[in-house]
Amino acid sequence: MKKLSHLNEKGEARMVDVSEKGVTSRTAIAVGFVAMQPETLALVESGEAKKGDVLATARIAGIMAAKRTHELIPLCHPLAITKASVEFEASHAPAGIRVRAEVKVAGQTGVEMEALTAVSVACLTIYDMLKAADKGMVFKDIRLIEKTGGRSGTFRAEGQ
Repeated sequence: MKKLSHLNEKGEARMVDVSEKGVTSRTAIAVGFVAMQPETLALVESGEAKKGDVLATARIAGIMAAKRTHELIPLCHPLAITKASVEFEASHAPAGIRVRAEVKVAGQTGVEMEALTAVSVACLTIYDMLKAADKGMVFKDIRLIEKTGGRSGTFRAEGQ
């Protein structure tokens, strides 16, 4: 079994020392899904949600979250990310919104957590913007689908 890099020899949490690692181009892509009632999706598509533009707000929230991941996840390094994008796709069967985030950096550590955080916060924002209409929304399948760069190389989730 692989040794967990965020634990020292005593099993205590630590921030990984990346000072000896080379700077490389790194990318991560994460996805998720917000399942909702068809009527709730119709509010998004028509632009009639009471709180305003749901997807524009969720996009900005996701990008902001990627930039601040180190403030939310205790052992993440602060990174000068070079790209953070959040995209949405409506789905009618099942009803909901697909969320995709891509984050890039030229650095000594990867941006997987930043991409996952962007998707998670975008999903949370969609919920917040629409909860008056549908409190039963469900987040599904939030996961990393691709990462490139760094010592471990490329990862692509099966089926991607």
